[in-house]
Amino acid sequence: MKKISLFFLLTPFLLLAQNDAKTCEILSKINTLLQSEHLQPKPIDDSLSVFVFDHFMDELDPSRKILLKTESDALSEKYRLTLDDYINAKNCSFLSDILDVYKNGLKRNKEVIEKSTFEAIDFEKKDTILYFKKAFPFYLSNNQVETATIKKIKYEILDDITSKNNNLDSIKTHFKSLATASFQTVTENELCKINMELQNLPHYEEKIYSLFCNYFDPHTDYFNLDSKSSFVATLSKEHLSLGLNLKLNERNEIIVEEIDPNGPAFQTGKIIKGDQIIAISNSKETLQVSCSTLESISNMVRSSSNKTIILTLRRNSGKSFEVAIEKELLNDKENSVYSFIIEQKKRKYGYVKIPSFYADFEGNNGKGCAEDVAIEVLKLQKENIEGLIIDIMDNGGGSMEEAIKLSGMFIDSGPISVVTNAKQEQTVIYDPYDGMLITSPIILLLNGNSASASEFFASALQDYNRAILAGNTSVGKATMQTIVPLEENNPNNFIKITINKFYKITGKSHQGLGIIPSIVMPEIYETLWERESKSVTALPNDSLTNLISFKPFLKNNLIDKLVTKSTKRIDNDAYFTEIKYLNKKIDYLVGREKAPSPLTIDAIYEEHKQINKLLEEINDIEKAENGLLIYNSYLNEFHFKINPIEKGNNDYQMKNLKTNHYLKEAINILEDVTASKKS
Repeated sequence: MKKISLFFLLTPFLLLAQNDAKTCEILSKINTLLQSEHLQPKPIDDSLSVFVFDHFMDELDPSRKILLKTESDALSEKYRLTLDDYINAKNCSFLSDILDVYKNGLKRNKEVIEKSTFEAIDFEKKDTILYFKKAFPFYLSNNQVETATIKKIKYEILDDITSKNNNLDSIKTHFKSLATASFQTVTENELCKINMELQNLPHYEEKIYSLFCNYFDPHTDYFNLDSKSSFVATLSKEHLSLGLNLKLNERNEIIVEEIDPNGPAFQTGKIIKGDQIIAISNSKETLQVSCSTLESISNMVRSSSNKTIILTLRRNSGKSFEVAIEKELLNDKENSVYSFIIEQKKRKYGYVKIPSFYADFEGNNGKGCAEDVAIEVLKLQKENIEGLIIDIMDNGGGSMEEAIKLSGMFIDSGPISVVTNAKQEQTVIYDPYDGMLITSPIILLLNGNSASASEFFASALQDYNRAILAGNTSVGKATMQTIVPLEENNPNNFIKITINKFYKITGKSHQGLGIIPSIVMPEIYETLWERESKSVTALPNDSLTNLISFKPFLKNNLIDKLVTKSTKRIDNDAYFTEIKYLNKKIDYLVGREKAPSPLTIDAIYEEHKQINKLLEEINDIEKAENGLLIYNSYLNEFHFKINPIEKGNNDYQMKNLKTNHYLKEAINILEDVTASKKS
């Protein structure tokens, strides 16, 4: 009997030891790969320890409501400067140690929530809440856990009530009944989140792998099979899909927004627009939407390894029901190139939107975004357009091969870029095609979400003065990655690794700086964008000394004149003036460090009122139409007559363009180009 008891006592520790050994084995293989293949490998030293430890602790307890200060301090003293020593010694016991402390903290909070009652929450007590603070420290002592947890529940209740009701007098009149119902929802969600965290503890080893990779640069990362499939799906126009468009509503519920009539979800005959998704399951696990991260939900939906998905849905707050859906290969309309004719003063201009630099990664049809752009441009040329607008706003990049092809289509001939590798060897990339697809003037629209392959394309057109760049400074990512398996014959572990850095043909690099447009147009939320320069592990900016000869398409003095005219218009434009004003209000609400706020229904209602008022102002300005005449090319209109089910998406795109003021200014610039030619 004693032997059996001893066996069961030792088994958990044996399993942890096995997991630690596996963690170290994978970390060792990741390090070997990165040291040999990464563009700028780094030594495994104290800097890695600090980066991984600090980010891991932030990942575990971002709101500082789980770990005690004594626990945090003890872990910091033991591991913050020594993780590199443990990893080099192939001893990954630190992970089990940290997660044991975290698990105890979760259980501690869970016990408090399970014991809590509505009556225990004093809504009259003068509490405060801290909304935002940089470098928020761990502060909890053992006797503060219950107080902090109850305080959090109190805030969640007040926040839930004020987010669902816009009449303060009504809230106060019915406060007890509203708060009682909200208490039930809040505590259930909090317990659900904790249970999910406890269930997902083994997956935190993957977070260590990712942080280890992120130390080398922000774009080097670890993927398991699901996350790799999800990532590749974002770079492809065709992928396995449920045939559903989903959205988050004002209550952070996931709602079915659209159903593709050609997709598998529609074919079940059981799902309609407006259904709420409660849970998502595959053969291995079930994710409750209310307490799962959007990343985990997205990975399950997008992963090619999850070919059958079971959705648990609710309709009109009624009973929930389940629907099993077998994914099918579908064309992602939202990730496909599209075009329109824009007419102003009886002159026609072409517009082409490139949502991403997608490619045929899965070998389904061989078509990528470059070929699709060429087709749309040829359609537009048949309409005798006098200029072209290419829109790469919010285009996060994708295939560099497609970016090279696309650059070559708009440049006559010559070098496009210079690429370096880990050995500092330089390779000049040349235009793969002779001649240009179109000789008309081009305006290229970009913003602070335009990245990677988008920036490569933009820099080539900017260097050659082939296009006038307008919008906002891009992300600043001038590196290229490839996805490789961590080891042969193992389909479960992959590394996205930075292997190249690219430079403009002038020798300069936009790494960390971004592509700066000639004409700057303010855009809502621009100060909140996550640019490369904000990452502590971003690779540095540098330049090449060797010069490459090339012939610009337009003269600089013409561009200078166009910039002067456009800048004057933008400065006097009511829409752009309002955007600048709203950005100041956003910075004030979001960016500043605020003093602790009273934890009362009045204070939180006022916070919601301010935010809702700002959102209404943003919504109003974004509804303002630009007065442009926008319609399909003849060939596209003919296509939609043959395929009427695709017309809905086309109408949605056209509606959005009619409120796009960046498009309006791009047309004005093209008109200036036409006027300059005549003069």
